Amino acid sequence: MAHWIDRPDALRARLASPPSRVGLDTEFVRERTYWPKLALVQIALPQDDGSVEILLVDPLVPGMNEALAPLLADTAVLKIMHSPSEDLIALRETCGEVPRPLFDTQAAAALAGIGAGLGYQKLVAEITGVALEKGETRSDWMRRPLSASQLQYAAEDVAHLFEIYDVLVAKLDALGRRGWLDADMARTVANAIEDPAERWPHLSMRSAQFFDRDAQARLLRLLRWRDAHARIADLPRSWVLDNELAATLARPEPTDRDVVAEAIRAHPKGPRKLVDAVWNALTTPLADEADAPDATQAERRDKNRIKALQDAVSKRAEELGVADAVLASRRMLEPLVDTGEWPESLAGWRREQLEPALAPLLAKR
Repeated sequence: MAHWIDRPDALRARLASPPSRVGLDTEFVRERTYWPKLALVQIALPQDDGSVEILLVDPLVPGMNEALAPLLADTAVLKIMHSPSEDLIALRETCGEVPRPLFDTQAAAALAGIGAGLGYQKLVAEITGVALEKGETRSDWMRRPLSASQLQYAAEDVAHLFEIYDVLVAKLDALGRRGWLDADMARTVANAIEDPAERWPHLSMRSAQFFDRDAQARLLRLLRWRDAHARIADLPRSWVLDNELAATLARPEPTDRDVVAEAIRAHPKGPRKLVDAVWNALTTPLADEADAPDATQAERRDKNRIKALQDAVSKRAEELGVADAVLASRRMLEPLVDTGEWPESLAGWRREQLEPALAPLLAKR
């Protein structure tokens, strides 16, 4: 049964004696902001008779997020969620807390060998046989009142989490992989709490592969400034400075503020009010820019070595009965080829599983 909760005191009363586990989900919007805006919180509470009570909590009500925060921070209550990365950020920004401890049913399904990257509807169908509707995925969750179909859709998003959890925990325990998931969840929570900005954002821009080192440094300055400004102004990065314009401004050496200003004014998405800020970012060296990886390295990287590592990962993944990406993506493997050092993303159980196969390949030069 689902209950609409639009009073903070009602939520506090429902959560006065919280259970040892809850199902949790959110609806949020992010089209016009940097941070996701919380529009609805769904909480599933297990009942003594085996049924599930669902609370549909309205976070737009004053005081509601403060009433919700203690549950999110209560480490005695396990939060069962599905693919929650953006939900964690939305809850952190709105309630000031990241839900922990955490059990991600999507990550658990991947480690259990059921499938990597499965959506909630597919996982529910796989484990329970229930076919859920997808009709409200693009709804306006900020409107009030929400429609009956929106409320039903939102409730179903947490209604089956306990069933899925029980099946996945049994599979993980049988495989001896519960510790793997716990380690991944601790990292997920830590990343959501710290939410560090990407250190080398220029590497993800293909145009940077054709820049010399000085132009790459200027692009890095612009992209770091853009991210910091977008966070403070709560605007999408592309609204502050789009990739095309950033590359256009970074490639030539800046010699005149007016030339940069003219390029910004000529661009249809140019931030005309931020000319001085862009100029300062473009011409002010970063303390660590000399340490920046060379974006052209991707073109020079030994593709045969990468392929050999990927083949080894694939073989080990097949032995474990999981998808290749569960162990290591190409992006995770690239630092191994470039520096020989294991990145944080491959620490712990992943390194234990992969190092015996990858170490001989890395030793070959």
